Amino acid sequence: MSGPLQAFVTGNPIKHSKSPLLHGYWLKKYNISGTYSAIETDEQTLPKLIEQVRNGELRGGNVTIPHKQLAFDLCDQHTDTAKKIGAVNTIWAENGKIMGDNSDEYGFLANLTHQLPHWDLHKECAIILGAGGAARAILAALVDKGFKTIYLLNRTFARAEQLASEFDGPIVPQTLDQFDQLAPQADFVVNTSSIGMHGSRFDQLDVHKLPENAIVTDIVYTPLMTPLLQDAEARGLKIATGLGMLLHQAVPGFEIWFGQKPEVDEDLIQYMLAEIKNG
Repeated sequence: MSGPLQAFVTGNPIKHSKSPLLHGYWLKKYNISGTYSAIETDEQTLPKLIEQVRNGELRGGNVTIPHKQLAFDLCDQHTDTAKKIGAVNTIWAENGKIMGDNSDEYGFLANLTHQLPHWDLHKECAIILGAGGAARAILAALVDKGFKTIYLLNRTFARAEQLASEFDGPIVPQTLDQFDQLAPQADFVVNTSSIGMHGSRFDQLDVHKLPENAIVTDIVYTPLMTPLLQDAEARGLKIATGLGMLLHQAVPGFEIWFGQKPEVDEDLIQYMLAEIKNG
């Protein structure tokens, strides 16, 4: 791959992203003369950014909320994983064609396995909060894991229903206000929406309705302890924070753009935790 060693993360909003810190750490660790920056885009400017990848101005980048499905549409070719999920979070160019992959499922599962090795011991029922682009990878992961019932909760039922229809599996679409009724049977709860960022929190979502063995996780990592995770921990439930998903999902892209497979080790985790704590 020729051209400058420049990669990016794009979304809207994007200022909160810790991806530049993560990739900057790896670039320094492996003594690679490259850059990785955050670029905010909307539906009009995302295609222009991707054209810069096509013409070699940029090596590629990560795509985050809310552009993962739009990025899928803008790619010329997709990996099997991206096709299964129907969303893209990693792009690069090969022979003038934009390639799209999705490493979110891999990152999500690797993070859970690291923090809670036996998180999937009970797989009767899972609840997914949110039905946006990020939910697709989580949905695919829980279907692959063999959960018997997966409730997909969203503010608008139509969106949950549409997403559920795109996957094979025991997926039941519902609205968020059904959480309290469904919670008593849940083994696992995951927030895939942006709620938890910028001081936001779920309204009328009572974690005390969950059974004592339930596990709660959040893909939001800024803040590390979202209101949902704080409430779950106060309830005495096992929780998994979202930072590890960010770290693990970043590995494939870095290797593609910069030619080095990076390591997710304890030094990196502590570095990122310190950066998040410092804002």
